Amino acid sequence: MLMMLKDRVEGGKRLADRILETEDLDGVVVLGLPRGGVVTAFEVAKVLDAPMDVVVTRKVGAPGQPELAVAALTSNGTVLYNEKLMEKLGIGIGDIEDTVAQEKKEARRRLDLFRGDRPPLDLEDKTVILVDDGIATGYTIKAALMSLRLSGAKRIIIAVPVLPPDTLMSLQELVDGIHYILMPEVFYSISQFYESFPEVKDAEVIALMDKSKKL
Repeated sequence: MLMMLKDRVEGGKRLADRILETEDLDGVVVLGLPRGGVVTAFEVAKVLDAPMDVVVTRKVGAPGQPELAVAALTSNGTVLYNEKLMEKLGIGIGDIEDTVAQEKKEARRRLDLFRGDRPPLDLEDKTVILVDDGIATGYTIKAALMSLRLSGAKRIIIAVPVLPPDTLMSLQELVDGIHYILMPEVFYSISQFYESFPEVKDAEVIALMDKSKKL
């Protein structure tokens, strides 16, 4: 029988319980990946009584194949290139530099939209819990991890309700810990492991970010 989560809220609460059992929560900060990951991250931050912020990532599509990601980036300008795929496609960095520039602007716009006038959290020497509602390949989250390492975070822990085994293995050496609820052997999409997985609108992310100020 396929194991299922009710929704992103349940995923966040169950992750928080696991984190409470195993992690030192001194100086902990929760970061959510918009949009869906912010719903899950809010529940984690609420249970842990921790400050919350967002980290915005964007995929960079191949020329003529925008759905095929050849790079990923964050709003602070960190870019992670899929060098193997680019070589296979015969693509150089110069071929996607305009797209990279556009995605950087869009990432920055989204960050400003979600964060509003609140300043970014200081991550220096903090334990950062990076939360999403699920991870497929893990490529965009790797860009986020690169960005967080540059921020001076002391420890980085991924918390995600569902991810496949090969993605878990590829991420383990990059972080100080990974918490998850489901790790299915057969994985087609994140949504197949949720009873309810509606699209999350920008307005919902903004509302949760406003609520997080009171945590």
